[in-house]
Amino acid sequence: MTTFHISPAVADAFPDTLIAVVTATGLRGTEPWPATTTALEDLEAQLADGAWQPADESDPRIEAWHTAYRSFGTNPRRTRPSVDALGRRMTKKGTLPRINPAVDSYNAVSVRHGLPAGAFDLDHVTGDAEIRYADGSETFTPLGEPDTVETPKPGEIIYTDTTDVLTRHWNHRDAHRTRVTEASTHVAFVLETVAATRDGHLLKTAAGELQALLQPHCEQSTVHCLSPAHPDATA
Repeated sequence: MTTFHISPAVADAFPDTLIAVVTATGLRGTEPWPATTTALEDLEAQLADGAWQPADESDPRIEAWHTAYRSFGTNPRRTRPSVDALGRRMTKKGTLPRINPAVDSYNAVSVRHGLPAGAFDLDHVTGDAEIRYADGSETFTPLGEPDTVETPKPGEIIYTDTTDVLTRHWNHRDAHRTRVTEASTHVAFVLETVAATRDGHLLKTAAGELQALLQPHCEQSTVHCLSPAHPDATA
């Protein structure tokens, strides 16, 4: 069991935070996920037809994250929130990346709703996970760069477990160690907003959509919500 925790300092600084933690156990990532394939293709078709486009930095959902990034010393135009980077990539290429069904599922939900999303293979998370300010002593190995070690700057918001950093700049980039692959069977997905008063309903809808994509391909899935009022959830 892994408990996700928002530190008091982050809760105080971002009192309108809401994070949905969607867990899946017994995940089967090697079988076809037709609903996920359809979700990706539908978004790409809507973009091509001009019926829809990803949220950009003029959208209040993205703007809120840019403001949050600046508050902890990160330039969001150099180091973009995950949903911002994903939306820009999709607008440029016309397609979303195909990684594996689980990752493709949260990418589709993320860009559709303009909300950052990520995931952790819980079999590779050590102890509990905390969202907190870095103190400068932590280490981070970026996704896809297993031989690289970075040190977050003091004051940067990170996800971390008892080993090292799981995500830098709150949701910019995930760690290589806890990456989700086709072989991952116990996964926690996160969807986030720092403007829950405005976008909380959207986040809950997105979490429901993600769970619907996961359920045919896992033994069990659950949704828990983290907020300053309820800063802990166990996956």
